[in-house]
Amino acid sequence: MGEDKRLAAVVALAQGMAAAHTPRESWRAAALGACRALDGSFAALSAWERELGRLRVLVNVGDRAPDEEEFPETEAYPVHQFPEIAEFLHERWAGGGEPHAWVETAEGTAAGTPGYFHQRVAALRRRGRGCCVVAPVVLHGRAWGELYVARAAGEPVFERADADFATVLAAVVAAGIAQTERLEEARRLAYTDALTGLANRRAVDVRLEEAVERHRTEGVGVTLVVCDLNGLKRVNDTLGHAVGDRLLERFGSVLSLCGAMVPGALAARLGGDEFCLLAVGPPVDEVVKAADELCRRASVLELGEGVACGVASTEDPIGDVRSARRLFRLADAAQYRAKALRARRPVVAGREGPGDPVVRLADEPSPARAERRRFRGRQP
Repeated sequence: MGEDKRLAAVVALAQGMAAAHTPRESWRAAALGACRALDGSFAALSAWERELGRLRVLVNVGDRAPDEEEFPETEAYPVHQFPEIAEFLHERWAGGGEPHAWVETAEGTAAGTPGYFHQRVAALRRRGRGCCVVAPVVLHGRAWGELYVARAAGEPVFERADADFATVLAAVVAAGIAQTERLEEARRLAYTDALTGLANRRAVDVRLEEAVERHRTEGVGVTLVVCDLNGLKRVNDTLGHAVGDRLLERFGSVLSLCGAMVPGALAARLGGDEFCLLAVGPPVDEVVKAADELCRRASVLELGEGVACGVASTEDPIGDVRSARRLFRLADAAQYRAKALRARRPVVAGREGPGDPVVRLADEPSPARAERRRFRGRQP
């Protein structure tokens, strides 16, 4: 491949990764870009999971074998089978060298020889490939994983120049992965409450809008739990905000634990002493059970005074829920009633028969009842 074509391939790879919106898209762009740049028939990107001692395949692209999924959930290999990632690279760096790519061929020794290479050779033969080039991906000065590109049996074998080019491609991939990780961290921070580590109000807004839209179009059940942690103002006023923050953190942990009882539930802090759980799909009684457990655990939190908890679900007789705003108002009204009654258990909207006081309160026109929280969703 000429210099101009190789430069164009590098640019295309970098642009593909820069355009990715998710880690998966970034991994796929990396593997596809490298595969095209090296005229390969197959490529994979793998990450070294140090804590598990394995090389996990993130993505497979090109002519995949029957046992190779595009985004495999379980394809991983013990690092001891490929010690060049954990040992060989570090030895070369210690001697002042750089992490260069190398070539394997199906003509190599496939068994009986100590070392790393027989594993790769056996895999080439098993999957009908003639050769591969393996390039370490180095991120923040450490081996992050590897870029692997193969050609089918009968195709020209990779040369030293191809391995050198693969080393360049791996550096471009590393830069792309670093950018993706920074963006993911920024997204995480944008949707995470800094004090408790739970989701924040912005995350709830987005998820609740999406959930209610699914309810309208697919009939999926949506349940929202809104709760106020009692006693926080007293703690802040008498013991200081640092102690109040610890109480919020502890309650956040309890909320996370109880939310885990409901598959896929989102646990969030709305702000101040206000929290919520959002469940899309699970039966409402499962969510109410988790909310009941939340009330029980909150009642024994040191320094706290329990929690006022309200629940609203599209599965209960609360009328049409055509907007996220209405479901939020119902859950908020249920929480308001729980606080007024000093209830030790959740109050569930729509379960007190015709003329349910929670539904009536939620549907009162403003300003008859001033909402203490404004939901940024669509108007009903």
